[in-house]
Amino acid sequence: MKTLLAFSIPLLLISLVWSGYLEYDQDVLIPQDWTRVGRVDPTEELELTFALKQQNVHLLEEKLKLVSDPDSAQYGKHLTLEEVASLVHPSELTQKVVRHWLHSHGITNCLTIRTQDFLQCKMTAEVAETLLPGSRFHRYVRDSHSIVRSSAPYSVHDDVHQHLDFVGGLHRLPPKGQDLSKKPQQHKAGLHLGVTPAVLRTRYNLTAADVGSTQNNSQAVAQVRSPTLSVHDEASMFLEQYYHPADLAEFMNMFGRTFQHLSQVERVVGTQGAGKAGLEASLDVEYIMSTGANISTWVFTNPGRHESQEPFLQWMVLLSNMSDLPWVHTISYGDDEDSLSTAYMMRINTEFMKAGVRGISLLFASGDSGAGCKHMGKQQNSFRPSFPASSPYVTTVGGTSFKNPFKVTYEVTDYISGGGFSNVFGMPDYQASAVKGYLKTVEATLPPPSYFNTSGRAYPDMAALSDNYWVVSNRVPIPWVSGTSASTPVVGGMLSLINGQRLLKGLPTLGFLNPRLYKLKGQALFDVTEGCHLSCLDEQVQGKGFCAAPSWDPVTGWGTPNYPALLAALLAE
Repeated sequence: MKTLLAFSIPLLLISLVWSGYLEYDQDVLIPQDWTRVGRVDPTEELELTFALKQQNVHLLEEKLKLVSDPDSAQYGKHLTLEEVASLVHPSELTQKVVRHWLHSHGITNCLTIRTQDFLQCKMTAEVAETLLPGSRFHRYVRDSHSIVRSSAPYSVHDDVHQHLDFVGGLHRLPPKGQDLSKKPQQHKAGLHLGVTPAVLRTRYNLTAADVGSTQNNSQAVAQVRSPTLSVHDEASMFLEQYYHPADLAEFMNMFGRTFQHLSQVERVVGTQGAGKAGLEASLDVEYIMSTGANISTWVFTNPGRHESQEPFLQWMVLLSNMSDLPWVHTISYGDDEDSLSTAYMMRINTEFMKAGVRGISLLFASGDSGAGCKHMGKQQNSFRPSFPASSPYVTTVGGTSFKNPFKVTYEVTDYISGGGFSNVFGMPDYQASAVKGYLKTVEATLPPPSYFNTSGRAYPDMAALSDNYWVVSNRVPIPWVSGTSASTPVVGGMLSLINGQRLLKGLPTLGFLNPRLYKLKGQALFDVTEGCHLSCLDEQVQGKGFCAAPSWDPVTGWGTPNYPALLAALLAE
């Protein structure tokens, strides 16, 4: 048999290098807060993920459009995991070529998944460097945590490259995030002093009766934390922090007495760590379970077996390998678009589509950096969109604040709320009219056109309060916690309640929400029309990004939920 690995075959370089705020280190850009401490031992075991090329991705996208469009005869006719696998699984040739390539290097300890489009393989660092010419694995440390990554681009033979989307576990080194806490403001007597479940229920018009009541409904938060990281903001959610059951019980005891609720997570997928509870992990669970109250809730957390694992990718692989999944997932993870390869993002988009056609709703936080900023040195700066927030196949949630932070008043923009326009993905049809309307309405006050891509996928799609939350973490009530990682589980909980009511009526779950959301044209949401978010601190824009406006805008989307009106609108067949 002719080997596919003869070195006479030309090599095709797949570069996954980072850019922007990072610096070069032996051909690959490494975040400045990570310190390289040396090459890993050649015998050290790594686990790499091979994303095999899928078939019929264009048919998958067409199917997603049909099952997500309320005007389609196929609306809500979702596929099973088996049907998705049958549609997109890699060709026999692709599977044969990749497996032969791995076997010829002695790599046989591999696991596949039900859709057969990911292989997770264990091998030594020495074998990995031979398999992927150019790769050089080092250990990097930050604070007390370490991670193993390659310090250089890798390559694969051309005949193999055409069967692979990417290899995971080489280059993704997230930047250090920010603290979720804000400094307390001056308290005023007799007024609410922070956002709690009761405040959210008052603002969004949920009554004590608005709780889950069906057995076949569930929701999830993804806390697939890396064994390498510490405290964070939206830019890299998958960190080493965990929720503690005792914190959830204490939170519900303090803040959940006025409505029926559950005080325990139904299922943990993965392995919880033994360290201290993380603030964000506590926030995620406490607010999806107090908004989507009395609904079975899962937590996805990273088993963390190998320093070479990428936790977000591990979570995506799990979604493609489980037939029984919650209907709503909320995730507070993001990276700068320009720090990721297009091939990687396109494949992740396909995974999002696979979830959507199964009737699963994926909600991502829009981020806490406003429009973002890519500093170009002597050249003009530009805004910096975030992924997966910029994916056309997820619902992205921005953030708001109360106009008066001490009263349940109307909402204005939270200045940190992430939003903008993708530089990679085109504007999807479902939002074209709304976004073009915004651009026309505020044309005179828009940032310079060189700062953003007017034809890109625009986000967020909707929003909720993201400012001054109470959280219980390590048995201590903590005030003034902020970020779109707060608003996202709140919206997710409400969508879970609506799913429950749809299931009671014999209707399918909401699935990919955006086509239906945009057809509502703001109906059933509180429009947010005041405030701007932050951006580049330069002479051109002076720290000002986009601003809220009537109807849709790239800071708060269509606005925040008016629950009873949204329930009525989304219950209509």
